[in-house]
Amino acid sequence: MRSTRIAISAAMLGALAVPVLSATAANAAPVATAATAVPTSSCSSLPPLPYEVHTKAVTIRSKATTKSTAVGVLYRSHKFTVHKKSGNWLYITDKTTGVKGWVSGTYVYRDVRMCLS
Repeated sequence: MRSTRIAISAAMLGALAVPVLSATAANAAPVATAATAVPTSSCSSLPPLPYEVHTKAVTIRSKATTKSTAVGVLYRSHKFTVHKKSGNWLYITDKTTGVKGWVSGTYVYRDVRMCLS
């Protein structure tokens, strides 16, 4: 009974996907020609992406070690400046609170830009 429902569901999903895929392929050609007319620039000419907090919050510490004293919390919405790096640790200033200290690069890092040439 269960395998029959799975087979029917898979068949229905396949039947629904075929018209969507063929419609997308038919519409893709005009878009591709318009995209080639836009001049491209190399990624090296673009400024680096800003650092961001990639978790809800990260502890700001007095030294670049997990055993050091916590001096604040850097939340995802806070803006901050990175002054220097030491291994996987970043010395930052939280612009919202003014707290300075070290945060782990495991939770605070730059987004990656993918360049296609």
